[in-house]
Amino acid sequence: MNGIARPQEEEAALEALRERQGEGARYDSPAAPARQLLWARRGAAYFARKLNELDDKDLEDAFLAPDFARRLIVSRICYQARAFARIAEAAREGRTRERLGDPGQPLDSVTLGATLPAHALRYLFSHSQAHLNVEWRDLPDAAWDRQVEALDGRRMTPRQSVGERAISIWRHVVYLGNGGSMRDWPPDLLAAFEAEA
Repeated sequence: MNGIARPQEEEAALEALRERQGEGARYDSPAAPARQLLWARRGAAYFARKLNELDDKDLEDAFLAPDFARRLIVSRICYQARAFARIAEAAREGRTRERLGDPGQPLDSVTLGATLPAHALRYLFSHSQAHLNVEWRDLPDAAWDRQVEALDGRRMTPRQSVGERAISIWRHVVYLGNGGSMRDWPPDLLAAFEAEA
């Protein structure tokens, strides 16, 4: 999925945004995977919209099977964002291993997260996504390809996490089962996904 150029219209819109924001605004590094970041961020906005269309009672429902309970889907996406934010943080700080913020902090539990009250689960999504975006935005050029060992033993770079996040969040919108469809995916993301499948 690397190396896909950003269309000229998006470049022009980004340039206009930078002019409006002025000095002091922070942006993604030039080495960042711009296209994949756009997919991931648009996917997060779409996920947020579909999540907000569900009332608290709807969150209790399972779409396809118990493993696809809406609460579990939301929790899975939230904790993925937290894990990828920790990987980006480790890469930014020059560390080779992901770590929890507090050594006594328990590992993220998707199952436990799914038991949060509906308002807390919604907040967890907003907060985890905002944190992930900040970590990605603050990565310097060299950190994008720095290998980090995740808590689960996997080795990955922040660049790889962006592509994985993009696919995952668009997929999980469909799993919510309230109108999200692969027809809504960005066409170039869908083409990249089908090429890798």
